[in-house]
Amino acid sequence: MLDTKRIILLVLDSVGAGELPDAAKYGDSGSNTLGNTARAVGGLNLPNLESLGLGNILPLAGVAPAQKPMAFYGKMSQRSAGKDTTTGHWELAGLILERPFPVYPHGFPPEIIRPFEEAIGRRVLGNKTASGTAIIDELGERHMETGYPIVYTSADSVFQVAAHEKVIPLKELYEICRIARNMLTGEHAVGRVIARPFDGEPGSFYRTGNRHDFSLKPPAQTVLSLLQENRIPVTAIGKISDIFAGEGITASYPTKGNRDTMEQTLKQIRSGTWGLIFVNFIDFDMLYGHRNNPRCYAEALEEFDGMLPLLNDALQKNDVIIITADHGCDPTTPSTDHSREYVPLLVYGKTLQAGGNLGTRDSFTDVAATIAESFGLRFPTGKSFWPQVCRNCPGSLRGDS
Repeated sequence: MLDTKRIILLVLDSVGAGELPDAAKYGDSGSNTLGNTARAVGGLNLPNLESLGLGNILPLAGVAPAQKPMAFYGKMSQRSAGKDTTTGHWELAGLILERPFPVYPHGFPPEIIRPFEEAIGRRVLGNKTASGTAIIDELGERHMETGYPIVYTSADSVFQVAAHEKVIPLKELYEICRIARNMLTGEHAVGRVIARPFDGEPGSFYRTGNRHDFSLKPPAQTVLSLLQENRIPVTAIGKISDIFAGEGITASYPTKGNRDTMEQTLKQIRSGTWGLIFVNFIDFDMLYGHRNNPRCYAEALEEFDGMLPLLNDALQKNDVIIITADHGCDPTTPSTDHSREYVPLLVYGKTLQAGGNLGTRDSFTDVAATIAESFGLRFPTGKSFWPQVCRNCPGSLRGDS
């Protein structure tokens, strides 16, 4: 058996790798988060990701294909309908959604808003599709005057509630969002209700780091719950626990930003946490993709690349790293919403084979199948690439078999 019992799954939120064949149906023709960002800034400087094989997955200005990639590399198609965070993460964990979550491009209908206002005892402002930063600039002052929360959505299946922390305290904002979550069921079961607290003064409002997501519970077994059932811990870092409504999560460590996320990941690795460590790096999506900021998106990629040596130095002999994404969010297109894209796949570890090509995978669920097999289990959805990356491994990652 392998001595160490740990897989570290790193999700670079929104770091897509080119449009999927059905991208036009989603209004995303030409989207390529990595490729277009690289071109927009005159090339990316990602020496560590380059050595792993990122440039072998797709053409990237500034990132050459590695002659001898240190990682197994490939890309994955999304089989689920949709392009939102919950759908992407659930598919990585083994769930394929045949029907997308409901979206509301013209705002929420009266049958949602009126009962919600009655339940919280306040009117709401907004009720439209909007950028999170733009809507607090537009309605933040009126919100402060009236105490009415700002409700808005996007191209994703989200019911978002923004409130100034000095007008509606966090505890109350979270309770308002719980009320919405309990109401939004059936045909109106949006993927996430999101608390979006902000601070500042008119003309200089800013969103704080106290965001909280209230997701639906997964409707079926995920690889996370499979691991838990077999007494293999699942440690969530960043917003992972929120995305899965806590289902299948053993311990959760919320973070604020990519650097904090990496620091918490390193802390868990160094402390000997075993099982699956499931991590979301949110800055790419939240701060730069949705705000159409390719320069800062590129800088965030370069910052992540610069942190990889710290991660690699912390790894034990038989740790396995999987780096991927959940969807795209091309900062160079007119849209500020997620984009329907392939996601990159990099897999490496000191005990694994030398790098190689994993090709184009049919579904994100291949990650779930691989994680299950690595622990000596079987997950019914997806095609495991564990035999390809670990041909000479003497067994699973489980230490009790």
